[in-house]
Amino acid sequence: MGDLIATLLLLFALEIVLGVDNIVVITIIVSKLPKELRDRARRIGLSIALVARLLMVMAFSYILSLTHPFVFDMSIRDLMLLGGGLFLIWKAVREIHNTVELREEKVGPAKPRTAMLSAISLIVVMDVVFALDSVVTAFGLTDHIYTIAAAVILSFVVLLFAAGPIGEFVIKNPSFKILALSFLVTIGVMLILEAFHHDVPKPYIYLPMGFATLIQLLQWRLSKNQNKAQV
Repeated sequence: MGDLIATLLLLFALEIVLGVDNIVVITIIVSKLPKELRDRARRIGLSIALVARLLMVMAFSYILSLTHPFVFDMSIRDLMLLGGGLFLIWKAVREIHNTVELREEKVGPAKPRTAMLSAISLIVVMDVVFALDSVVTAFGLTDHIYTIAAAVILSFVVLLFAAGPIGEFVIKNPSFKILALSFLVTIGVMLILEAFHHDVPKPYIYLPMGFATLIQLLQWRLSKNQNKAQV
């Protein structure tokens, strides 16, 4: 019992760390929606993604079959990672350009429902791409399906509550938005490298991202204190 609890906590921590990718992606995807639709899009998208991820856990033997060569020595998993990485880089570079050039795209009054359905679809698709490595890593630690499922559910509860406040903060602060978009470029490159079987140790990605975020938070705090001192 103690081993199962320790494994559950380890898997939970792993899912939370990997959930950073999800929060960044979700923030950018819903940023174009009207404010009143963002939370709904997050909740619906994450709920569907949770069901999809649990189905992936239950069908792990099928997930393993996706690693067999399919075309040009690339498996279906590799192609999914490649497509996801290219999409993230394209999306991030486009958003950086629009943000820097003050060309923010807004959803027209007649399109909010269509835009929300599109955002939900993107959230689910990108979560499935991220879940591939997550599920494989989880089964490398334990073959206890219910433990993995419990870790996935617990991490999604945390993600559900964290995505909203973090996302709104990033949207309201352009410098943090550009930082988040830069993270997306990095994650996209990582996915492409993994698609071509170049393993990238996750600490090499997440530690610099965490350090950059800390520096940005300090600069943000300094700016706020300077503004208060000038009043």
